[in-house]
Amino acid sequence: MTKSRVKPDKKQPARRRSATALQRRGLRVPRSGLHEQAATKLRTLIVRGELLPGEQLLEANISEALGISRTPLREALKQLAAEGLVELQLNRSAVVAPLRREELTELFEAVSAIERCAAELAAIRMTAQDVERIEALQMRIELHHDRGELRDYFEANQQIHNAIVGFAGNGVLKATHQALLSRVERARFFALSASGRWDQSVQEHRQILAALKERDAERAGRLLGRHVRHTGEIVAGTLDDEAGDAGKARARPGVRERWSETATRKAVR
Repeated sequence: MTKSRVKPDKKQPARRRSATALQRRGLRVPRSGLHEQAATKLRTLIVRGELLPGEQLLEANISEALGISRTPLREALKQLAAEGLVELQLNRSAVVAPLRREELTELFEAVSAIERCAAELAAIRMTAQDVERIEALQMRIELHHDRGELRDYFEANQQIHNAIVGFAGNGVLKATHQALLSRVERARFFALSASGRWDQSVQEHRQILAALKERDAERAGRLLGRHVRHTGEIVAGTLDDEAGDAGKARARPGVRERWSETATRKAVR
């Protein structure tokens, strides 16, 4: 006996018929899962220096600390590897990506150009409310600097850089900047831990704000571009090349300790 084919209900709207057909194929995208939450937590630990460059990421230990199985953890590590924060090794534990002089130089050359362009556009396109927001953030970093609150300062500092890029009003520029953000944040936090850089950073931000308020696009761009390059130079200047290890770099004695002195494994939990 020949089976009769089920004809599509012509009374059903075409959009509904199409959606039903896709559902039958199992194309539903899962909601945000454990691996994204794990990636967010690990990203913060890496950027803030609580997981140090070159440190092994032992799956058993991290899975237990995060309270998740190894499957979402591995997905999280793949995501962080795509961002340049983790290096996956065949048949070995993943490691936090080392800081390499050449890569940092290239990274900050690129980010310097992006943020310089953003500052030039922002100086022209910022509204009065945008200027007020930057002023408020500047007041925050001044306060955190005076109180010695490095981590709070760092958060406000990142907000200033991201705000300026956003005020440029260029979606392509913003997306390009976002793609490099995690690697840049890690290097910036490292630079602030270097002796003297924190004071310099505050002063440079004052000058950038003044140029933006004066709507001086050329000066704002030049100052922000130089500020970003200076950060990259500070980080590169604290690194030695490790002989025979494919150009890997480590912090000079003292810098690694300053960077990690506030680290705590409790932050993983």
